Amino acid sequence: MTAASPIEDLLRELAPRVLGVLVRRFGDFDAAEDAVQEALLSATVHWPKEGTPANPLGWLIQTASRKLVDRVRSETARRRREVRAAAQELQVSGTAAASGRDDTLVVLYMCCHPALTDASAIALTLRAVGGLTTAEIATAFLVPETTMAQRISRAKQRIKASDIPFRMPAPMEWTQRLHSVLRVLYLIFNEGYASCVGERLLRVDLSSEAIRLARMLHRALPDDGEVAGLLALMLLTDARRPARTDSGGDLVPLAEQDRSRWNQAAIAEGIGLLDSAVGSGVAGEYQLQAAIAALHDRAARVQDTDWPQILALYGLLERMTGNPIVSLNRAVAMAMVHGPAAGLRLLDELDERLPGHYRVAAVRAHLLEMAGDVEAAIRYYRAAAGRTTSLPEQRYLTTKAARLHARLG
Repeated sequence: MTAASPIEDLLRELAPRVLGVLVRRFGDFDAAEDAVQEALLSATVHWPKEGTPANPLGWLIQTASRKLVDRVRSETARRRREVRAAAQELQVSGTAAASGRDDTLVVLYMCCHPALTDASAIALTLRAVGGLTTAEIATAFLVPETTMAQRISRAKQRIKASDIPFRMPAPMEWTQRLHSVLRVLYLIFNEGYASCVGERLLRVDLSSEAIRLARMLHRALPDDGEVAGLLALMLLTDARRPARTDSGGDLVPLAEQDRSRWNQAAIAEGIGLLDSAVGSGVAGEYQLQAAIAALHDRAARVQDTDWPQILALYGLLERMTGNPIVSLNRAVAMAMVHGPAAGLRLLDELDERLPGHYRVAAVRAHLLEMAGDVEAAIRYYRAAAGRTTSLPEQRYLTTKAARLHARLG
C-alpha cells in the first residue's frame, strides 16, 4: 500500500477543524461537510503544483466557505441575507478563523452519535474526521461508491433531523457519547487489522487512521483511562502487524509469528499508556483488552505467555461486557491453562450465542487438534473455512485441514 504523502497527512489533520468552523458558522452539517470535501479535493489538485500555502488551515476554511456560499446563493431569497453576511465575513483574513477554536472533538462526537448505526458512524467518521473520500471508504469496505454515498448521506440527514447542537456533550451525555466514540474507533481499527471480507487480511489505511484519531482523542482527554486504554490496545495489537502475514499475504497465527519482527517502540508506548491508565480509576473494557495484549507482547517466546493471567483477565472482561467473542477467547485461554477438554466445554455454551459463526468452528477445530481428535478437527476447520468471508483466513483454515488430512495418510 502506498504511504500517504505529507500533503495528504496534513489534509486529514485539518479536515475536521475546517468542518467545525463551517458548521459553527453556517449551522448546516450536511452542506458544510460536502463543501469541506470539495475544498480538500481542490487542495490535492493545487497544492502539489503551487506549493502548500503559508496558512493551510485558513486556505481550506476560505475555499470551503466560498464553495458553501456559492451553493447557498442558489437557494431561496430567505437565505440571501445569510449569504451576504457570510460573504462579508470572508473578507477578513483566514488567519483569524484559523487561530480560533479547534472543533475536531465536537465533530468526532457528532459523527459517533448513538442515534447512528455502527456502519453509518464509521463511514461518516472516516469521511468527516479522517478526511477520506467516499470512494476510498467504499473501496476499504468493498461496496460500490454509490452505496457508500447513500450511507453517508443518510447519516448526515439523521444528524440534521435530530437537531443535535454543535457543542461538546453536556455532563449527563458524556459517558454515553464517549462510549460511542470509542466503539466506532475500535471497530475501524479492527476492520483494518483483521478485515472481515475480501482478499486482504490487513487494511493498514484503516488501522492507521484509527490510531491517529485515538491519539487525537487522547490529547484532548489525557486523564481518561479508557481513552488511554483504547490507544494502548491499538498500539500493542498493531505492533504485531509486521509478523502477522507471510510474504504472500497469508495469515500467520500468533503462536507461529517471528516475534523479532514486532514493533518494539509501539509495544513500549502501549505499555506506558496502559501503566498510566491503570491508576486513573476502575479499569474498563479497553484497559482490560490492552492488558491482555500486553501479556502477549511481553512474552519473548510463545511458551513464555502468562496464560493464567490472561484467563483471569478474560474472566473479568466477560463479566463486564457479556460479549460472546470475549467468551470465545476465554475458551482458548481455558484450554491453554487447564487443557483442551476444559476449553471445549466452554465452547458448547457458545453455540446458541454465536450460531454458525466461523470463529466458533475454527476455535473448536484448534482445540480438537490439541486434544488429538484429528478427524473432528479436519471437519471443523473445513466448516470454518466455508463460513468466513475473509479469503486469507479461508486459505489458512483450508490449509490446516489439508495438512491434518495428509497426516492421516
